[in-house]
Amino acid sequence: MYSSVISKIEKAKRYAEEKERVTFDSFVAEFKGENDDHKLEYSKGNLACSCLFFVGHDFCSHSLALQRILEGMIPVPAGHALHPQ
Repeated sequence: MYSSVISKIEKAKRYAEEKERVTFDSFVAEFKGENDDHKLEYSKGNLACSCLFFVGHDFCSHSLALQRILEGMIPVPAGHALHPQ
């Protein structure tokens, strides 16, 4: 019995290192910013943040940080650079 549990744990460790196995369809996350907390939503290939900067620019430090964290796990919408200059 324990060998099957150990096998599952080892498999989980291997999976965790292979991020390309996971892609997200949708999620809601809370980002604790320096000045306030913000709600980030990802759905149907679009990432949105509740902060005021995002409303006017379609990106913000919170959305860019999350894209870096999840690089390769969520597609970047057309026209949105993952790491703008």
